[in-house]
Amino acid sequence: MSGTDYASQALLLGYFDRFLVQQKLSEPRLTRQITDRYQQSLSMLAPRTQGNRFSVVRQFCKYLAGTDPLSYVPEPLRTPPPHGAHQPYIYSLDEVRALLAAASDLPPPGSLRPHTFHTLLGLLYSTGIRIGETFALNVEHFYVNEQRLYIAEGKFRKARWIALSGSTSQALHQYLDRRLQRKPRSTDSPLLLNERGRRLCHSSVHQTFKRLLAQCGIAKSKHHGPRIHDARHTFAVHRLLAWYRDGQDVNARLPALATYMGHVDISSTQVYLQPTAELLGEVHNRFHTYYVKNVTSHGERS
Repeated sequence: MSGTDYASQALLLGYFDRFLVQQKLSEPRLTRQITDRYQQSLSMLAPRTQGNRFSVVRQFCKYLAGTDPLSYVPEPLRTPPPHGAHQPYIYSLDEVRALLAAASDLPPPGSLRPHTFHTLLGLLYSTGIRIGETFALNVEHFYVNEQRLYIAEGKFRKARWIALSGSTSQALHQYLDRRLQRKPRSTDSPLLLNERGRRLCHSSVHQTFKRLLAQCGIAKSKHHGPRIHDARHTFAVHRLLAWYRDGQDVNARLPALATYMGHVDISSTQVYLQPTAELLGEVHNRFHTYYVKNVTSHGERS
């Protein structure tokens, strides 16, 4: 189960229904002209709002096309990034290791704090979950034997399961053993705990993360510095890179990545797939191999 919140999707689809009523359309099915007009009606909204509303309409069109081949299915809405939008920073593996090591050395000595931040950063990088989702995790949401996490309420109130690698599950289990030596210990208490025995909050985590960046020499750009949210972008890019190197069918795996990251569709996931030098290199190598095998050899046989 993906944990989709159908109430929010129904609300977004309601805007489209209202548009159809106002237009007094007589067509027996959805056409390109109708969806194009609806897209134009959204032009005054913020790009992200446009994308959310049109994405639900596109899903509805795909559903209708299952029983009516003549029903039109629009392409995903491509909205330009807002002026001055943050350019995601993709951390290298060396930078990830440096941040984890620096987190492990956080003061005060003998406290839970360094273990909490090491675990937090490790989870963000290895799973790509949103930072707010890590803050909301409770002790009961970690299924040790099944090596998975339960995100009870993600974005748009969507719940989902997160499969963990063996090493991530082991590291989280070790943290939990240490964490449960502190109060509160109830199953509905925070999984990641601050020094006051409370749930982590954005302000203190971001301040600490800025200090870790400076300590590791990860420089700021002219306008924006690397963010902790960029660990989610890094997860997506590194996952794609691993699939290319393993010879996997990337296009076939993208829907699974979208579900894992809690996205409604692939178009939301594509925002996270930044074209790094390493990734472009793997794409080039795959195309070159395909060209040599299928194009060059075919020309020689001809």
